[in-house]
Amino acid sequence: MKLKIIGSDKEYEQYLAWVDHLFDKRVAPNTPVGEKLQVVLLLIKDYEDKHYPVPKPDPIDAIRSKMLDLGLKNKDLVGKVGSKGYVSAILNKRKPLTLELARLFHLELGIPAEILLA
Repeated sequence: MKLKIIGSDKEYEQYLAWVDHLFDKRVAPNTPVGEKLQVVLLLIKDYEDKHYPVPKPDPIDAIRSKMLDLGLKNKDLVGKVGSKGYVSAILNKRKPLTLELARLFHLELGIPAEILLA
């Protein structure tokens, strides 16, 4: 297989099939074919990033999801964010997510800033 930038869906499918074939063969990464496989994976990622972008999640949805993962309730944010009503208004999108609140959620919940600032 000659390596080049993927320019069409047909080439993309061919690269995917080649990668699947090599994964089935369990090619070691430190071999010449394994190194070629790593380059092809980068080419596939580049093509997917350009043609099939994954939208960033809604910041409030990300906060709610992280709260669910951590087992937190709205009342657990009251002392850090504000009153019970204010927390509810933010999580129900009636109040805006300010930069200060985004920073707080980033630090307290570990949500990446680029998601909160989207």
